[in-house]
Amino acid sequence: MRFAGISPEIGLAETQQTLVKNGLRGQVRLQTDGQLKTAKDVIIMAMLGADEFSFGTLPLIVLGCVMMRKCNTNICPVGVATQDERLRARFMGKSEYVVNFFTFLAQQVREYLSEIGVHKLKDIIGHTELIEIQSANATEKQKTIDFSRLLYKPVTDTPLYWDRSEFTKVCGVKDEEIIKEVQKSINEQEGLTLDFTIKNTDRAVCTMLSGVIAKKYGEAGLPDGTINIKFKGSAGQSFGAFAVKGLSLRLEGEANDYFGKGLSGGRISILPPYATVQGGFVAKDNIIAGNTGLYGATSGELYVNGRVGERFAVRNSGAIAVIEGAGDHCCEYMTGGRVVVLGKTGRNFAAGMSGGVAYVYDPDHTFDYFCNMDMVEINLVEDTVSRKELLELIRQHYLHTGSALAGRMLDDWQRYIEDFIQIVPIEYKRVLQEEQMARLSQKIAEVQRDY
Repeated sequence: MRFAGISPEIGLAETQQTLVKNGLRGQVRLQTDGQLKTAKDVIIMAMLGADEFSFGTLPLIVLGCVMMRKCNTNICPVGVATQDERLRARFMGKSEYVVNFFTFLAQQVREYLSEIGVHKLKDIIGHTELIEIQSANATEKQKTIDFSRLLYKPVTDTPLYWDRSEFTKVCGVKDEEIIKEVQKSINEQEGLTLDFTIKNTDRAVCTMLSGVIAKKYGEAGLPDGTINIKFKGSAGQSFGAFAVKGLSLRLEGEANDYFGKGLSGGRISILPPYATVQGGFVAKDNIIAGNTGLYGATSGELYVNGRVGERFAVRNSGAIAVIEGAGDHCCEYMTGGRVVVLGKTGRNFAAGMSGGVAYVYDPDHTFDYFCNMDMVEINLVEDTVSRKELLELIRQHYLHTGSALAGRMLDDWQRYIEDFIQIVPIEYKRVLQEEQMARLSQKIAEVQRDY
């Protein structure tokens, strides 16, 4: 926000012009944001090609934000962006305030449209010829700016806005082949194992399959391990995205970015090919999967025999994962689940992490340098429950990937466990302790009542 901000005009204009030139504009809904504050901003963005408009800062101000820029520190003084109960008590915002703001904003947009002489907002979308450059009060330097490329309007007979037509149908993808093979298994809930090759142009593999299963069975999905699919090759982006319960995906090869995104109950295993391992490939020292894996996952399991890229398990809220090393920003904004890292991590580990638990193998005792300590604390893995949990997670990792590192750890567990550390959000730990005390008090009360 401080160093990389950019106005939306350039990107919006380029996107609009590219879509119009390729005859795709009517099938794509363009949404823009970036410091939109007034009805005039909405009108200008519409003329540049936007169908929808997002507001972030201004609604927060309506709710009481005073722009202290402390959102990531948990000490917002007006209670807008904090989990501290004392500070949250200061929050004075109401939903009616936001409704009131947008009501007046919409009214002002209508007034601008009336002045222009049109009836609907879509009548000005993409019509850059309606934008006039104010040059009367411009300085000599400002007059040198050339807006011709920004305001260029391609000549076309196709719509300049989203006309609510059907989106381009996805066809010829790997999932169509997979769905045909597993349709009977889905309908009858019969166990099935399949093998496929995969290449990096095969994107979001098994996402459509998950949609078919979810449409029929909802969140419950299929019984665990009903459909087992083995892939060999290099998977494209979003491998196994939104995989639902009942799907077990095994990839022998490598995966691009966003693998396991939105994981929703399925199981994904990623490991190097057997021949590669036999040839001396050391999995724990090599990156086998890209950036932003397990983004926004809600449940399920992920096991990676090798290192992963940056921003692993961002916004994970319930999935279990075991990896053998990660880049920067691992477990960022994580709110639930379990993540085990059997190797080194990058900088800014656990930034904004408010839930869940992470375990990191730290034989060099240097992890505190890489961890963001604003909201978490680091502990040794000393209690029996945590040790059993970590042991079981590593055992499952070995079971599903055959990891040599996991095997060595299991063979000499009493030595390796001493070099693991546990990362727990401070507030999350307090809540867990309160729940534990409540359960203990309830058991004591039940015993006393029975006695």
